[in-house]
Amino acid sequence: MREPEPFVAGSPATPPLGRTPWLAEVKATVVLALPLVLTQVAQIGINTTDVLLTGRLGPQPLASGALAMNLYMILWLFGLGVVNAVAPLAAEAEGAGRPDDVRRAIRQGLWVATAYSLPALVVLWHAESILLLLGQAPANAALAGAYMDALMWSFPCSLWLIVLRNFVAAVGRPSLMMLVLVCGIAVNYVGDLLLMFGFWGFPALGLVGAGIVSSVVYLLMFLALAAIVVNHPVLRHYHLFIRIWRSDWVRFREILRLGWPIGTSIVAESALFAAAGLLMGIIGTDALAAHTVAVQCAVIAFMLPLGISQATTVRVGLARGAGRPDQAARAGWIGIGLGPVVLLCVALVFLLMPNLLIDAFAVESPAVREMAVSFLAVAALFQLFDGTQAIAQGALRGLKDTRVPMFLAIFSYWIFGMPLCALLAFGIELGAIGIWLGMAGALAMSATLLVRRFRGLQLSLLRPAEQPA
Repeated sequence: MREPEPFVAGSPATPPLGRTPWLAEVKATVVLALPLVLTQVAQIGINTTDVLLTGRLGPQPLASGALAMNLYMILWLFGLGVVNAVAPLAAEAEGAGRPDDVRRAIRQGLWVATAYSLPALVVLWHAESILLLLGQAPANAALAGAYMDALMWSFPCSLWLIVLRNFVAAVGRPSLMMLVLVCGIAVNYVGDLLLMFGFWGFPALGLVGAGIVSSVVYLLMFLALAAIVVNHPVLRHYHLFIRIWRSDWVRFREILRLGWPIGTSIVAESALFAAAGLLMGIIGTDALAAHTVAVQCAVIAFMLPLGISQATTVRVGLARGAGRPDQAARAGWIGIGLGPVVLLCVALVFLLMPNLLIDAFAVESPAVREMAVSFLAVAALFQLFDGTQAIAQGALRGLKDTRVPMFLAIFSYWIFGMPLCALLAFGIELGAIGIWLGMAGALAMSATLLVRRFRGLQLSLLRPAEQPA
């Protein structure tokens, strides 16, 4: 297994960091994380708007849209992980005072996003055939395929947008992405009203209209953020799009080397929750409905540690680039410590006000509500583990350590976690709650292993670098 490179002492021409005390580092992480958290919430807002409005079209469009989106998200989540490798590279170059290397990392990130999108688009173009092979009803598969024919063009635009998001985060301007996404939600909502329902004389295209709007909105958001970057009084000096056609195969390969394990880790965790849903379906419809409600609450709450994780990656990468391993370690531990503190508040909401959350989903069945309450109680526990493992992953990515965390994720979720879910649910006969306890166990294992990994790298790579030559 390839270890991350050790720190190399240097004296960057324009070091962006001082020897930041602990409290100042906490403040810097929070200031960076807050707009990133809001950005994640805004991104969910676009998808939530589509789902809520599609529900007005009827059960078949809602089911067909879900089928198409599941296929889309499998490919997109892996691509998200790959292009997220740009974040530590850009942050390290920024910390070292090398704006040219920041530009090259972003440029090759756009290249990688484009290269990955091409085969993904081929797969998505055949969505109807794939869904039929998976045994879906022909009518649902046909509608899902028509929706995908319009939605698929958002795929490259959304990945390009993620690359630019990593850039503005690395250079300390994450609020720019948040602004673009908030405007995107508004445009998406209006566009859905026009093309899904035919308001103001537009053609009512139903689900296909939602796909067209999504593709247009993601293209507009990418163009808007690109225009902001080009014209911003500070960011324009990075000359981000100059000679965009020029290849840099060394960085291209480095992004792939760092990125594919990140993508695999993300897919491994997402697949655990998807497989848990399948196990819930075996138990019964009420269990699956309650599981869906609780998972949605957990996903929204996960935006908090996800934003902190992204901020931690940037802070660790900046310190690494500046040749300050002690500060990199400090930034990593502060991020890892912030997660449980923030998520303790979420856990209390899940424990003390579960019915308030369930009411938002208009659940009327007493059996579903009772199970959802019990699932949220377990979710209160695993939020702490989930947040810790997510932020530890971010700290390790800041050190450009992605391959070992990938193996730890696969072990935690699939070698340990999924058998534990099945054992508790069907072997010990705990039923639906056993599946959630198994997921909590998987996340606890992942958090423990990743924190130990960061501790080990601190001892083996960071501390030796502090010694004078």
